[in-house]
Amino acid sequence: MATHGLDERALSRLLEVGQSLVAELDLETVLERVLEVARELTGARYAALGILDQRRTELERFLVSGIDEATHRAIGDLPRGHGMLGELIRDPKPLRLSNLSEHPRSYGFPPAHPPMTTFLGVPILIRGEAWGNLYLTEKDGGPFDERDERTLMVLADWAAVAIANARMYTDMARQRNELQRAVRGLEATTTIAKAVGGETDLRRLLELIVKRARALVEARTVLILLAEGDELRLAAGAGETAMPESDLRVPIADSVAGSVLRSRRPERLSDVRARLHLSLGKFAADPQTALMVPLVFRGQSSGVLVAFDRTTAGPEFSQEDERLLTAFAASAATAVATAQTVHDQRLRESLRAAEAERRRWARELHDETLQGLGALQVMLSAARRSGGEMVDDAIDHLGGEIDRLQALISQLRPAALDEIGLGPALASLADRVPGEFDVSLTIDLDYESGREPTRLDIEIESTIYRTVQEALSNARKHARARRVVVSVTEADGMVVAEVRDDGVGFEVDADRTGFGLVGMAERLALVHGRLEVRSTRGEGTVVRAKVPTRRAAASLDVGEQRRSG
Repeated sequence: MATHGLDERALSRLLEVGQSLVAELDLETVLERVLEVARELTGARYAALGILDQRRTELERFLVSGIDEATHRAIGDLPRGHGMLGELIRDPKPLRLSNLSEHPRSYGFPPAHPPMTTFLGVPILIRGEAWGNLYLTEKDGGPFDERDERTLMVLADWAAVAIANARMYTDMARQRNELQRAVRGLEATTTIAKAVGGETDLRRLLELIVKRARALVEARTVLILLAEGDELRLAAGAGETAMPESDLRVPIADSVAGSVLRSRRPERLSDVRARLHLSLGKFAADPQTALMVPLVFRGQSSGVLVAFDRTTAGPEFSQEDERLLTAFAASAATAVATAQTVHDQRLRESLRAAEAERRRWARELHDETLQGLGALQVMLSAARRSGGEMVDDAIDHLGGEIDRLQALISQLRPAALDEIGLGPALASLADRVPGEFDVSLTIDLDYESGREPTRLDIEIESTIYRTVQEALSNARKHARARRVVVSVTEADGMVVAEVRDDGVGFEVDADRTGFGLVGMAERLALVHGRLEVRSTRGEGTVVRAKVPTRRAAASLDVGEQRRSG
């Protein structure tokens, strides 16, 4: 340090100042303290500190001391180091002037700038490289002298050490925070990875995902939206604010969330009100910002994870938040796909077992009970020919029981569905409806011309048959309908089954869990189909099932394949 020429008092004060500066670890506090001490030690009215940009060609920041706030605002834009102040940028050496206006690179001052005549500037060098400059003007009692220059050079050296320490501490704190967040991200991702092997209940898994995601990015609220057909449905949520309504649905085609789902790229929103058109129900506080990341598994998006309002250092989310949540979402998507597969497989196996049991009961009733009753009827018929009124009554009773058993067998598993196909099975179902119940049936399924009829896949045929069967049963038992129109059509790669009745109707939102609607929807979901129900009290009901077309592997021996399956 250039302490030559300084008296004991000045040296003692510089030592005291230096010790206080290097003990301070907040960079902004160090910079403010340097400006205050520079004015104190030299008697300057104004002090400024210019910080160079990364290329060290101009000033990136310009801090001032001695100018009040009103004058500061009146001056306008702060200097960038293109005029006389640029001398220390081009040649980082002390510069002392008794009259600023006489310097060849002096451009004068902007309007409202206080008058300045004397000038002293020294560079701040950190590890031999220019970091910024200290500027002083208007010393009380005359121009700056050599003693002021040496004092400011010593102060600049202390400032360089203090700034280097503060920057190092700031960098270490930032790295520590980043490391802590990375550890939290790893912990959250590990938790989800463990859930893949240990948690197969989809509802509990989704709750785990939103809670971990919220903690990971310190969000006020986190929602998970899963794709269902052409919409995104709210599946789970966690947060400080009240949750949206449970039936929240967002169209994929015209929404930010849908865009994230389709593009498989995250998006940060700084103004939720302007861009995010979601009916989020009654939030305790309206969200301001959002971070959306897709749930991508094997190249396919299954949903979107949405975080609202960062609670610390927010409310906007950073690029690091985006990176962490995207990595987390990758593991979450795997867990969701696994849980969905397990759920679907369990449901499919349950339905298959139920169908197999129905088939077994139908076969046993037909082969054993029905044939035994038939034989008894023959025996009684023979006995009648030999006389006896009671025998006539027994024969009539047996005939009625046989008819009821045949109807029960058809309800359990109609032979036509296995042997001939969906159309004949539905026709038989319509014929068995009681006489006071009028059913109109239309079947229009595609067939390949010039070949044997190509049957739909067994799962699709069974699903459509059971859906129509359940809808007819509801129309007869609950809707008290007199007329029902059933149509099953195939077009544009979709099979659409519709059951329309003129019954009493019901409120769908209130009764969504009744009348077997959940069972219908679950069956349809297994074949990637969707259930739509429209009903109003007093105006009838429309049940519509839409299923993507999938045909049997071969058109010949379809019935045999079904019997063996």
